[in-house]
Amino acid sequence: MRKNLDEFYVGYHERMPPATGVFFKKIIAGLLLLVAICAFVLASGQSAFYPSIFEFGVERTFEGIIVEQPYPVLLMQPSGANQNGDATSSRIYLVAFGKFGAAGRVAGMAGQKVRLRGSLIYRDGETMIEIADSPIERISGEITHGASFVKGPGAGVSMGELTAVGEIVDSKCFLGVMNPGNLKTHKACAIRCISGGIPPVFVVKTADGPAKYFLLVSEDGKAVNQQVLSMIAEPVKITGELEQHGDMYFLRADPANYVLQ
Repeated sequence: MRKNLDEFYVGYHERMPPATGVFFKKIIAGLLLLVAICAFVLASGQSAFYPSIFEFGVERTFEGIIVEQPYPVLLMQPSGANQNGDATSSRIYLVAFGKFGAAGRVAGMAGQKVRLRGSLIYRDGETMIEIADSPIERISGEITHGASFVKGPGAGVSMGELTAVGEIVDSKCFLGVMNPGNLKTHKACAIRCISGGIPPVFVVKTADGPAKYFLLVSEDGKAVNQQVLSMIAEPVKITGELEQHGDMYFLRADPANYVLQ
């Protein structure tokens, strides 16, 4: 009489029958291989993170002159000359910890030479300092250039009218604190940052090089944070007067005339 050679697996036994064990090993190995292939395909399809930097936890010391309006900026040593031959300077955005601008930290310091500590944030030559909790120290030093965005020495050079399509981003996250720090996935965060005083920047992509960055101000040179909240992370066309302030550019335009695309 022929014996029944079919294996019978009892779950509470420590080992399953040999043939059943081989079968399940093949199934598990195939599933692991499938998972690895899927992970590779998904990872390959993702865009690489942009090389932006936030030196989190690294504090440095900086000296310069405070520009308070329309957005806080630290004016560093002259770094060249503009088209009129006037000395230009490195202008570095200033922000506070979290989703807040630095207006409260530098209030009343316009035109003052100071020493402060903070962490660098940078991308494509654009630089920002997140001011540390330590006090900002006023130091002696004569103001010789660039104390204001709007008037006085170093107030800027008009580059004519500009019309461009781009995206309004919160400069802190976009320059390096978040990656990516733009588009719809970052919209809610960007709205909170800009409403908290972070400078709004207009990013315009170019076909053959780095994007262009324009600090947004009103026609009379004032901050526009609250007026642009509904247009953040959307394609928008802006026409306005382009001005160069040292190595920084800003775009004067009435937010009421921005056009969503």
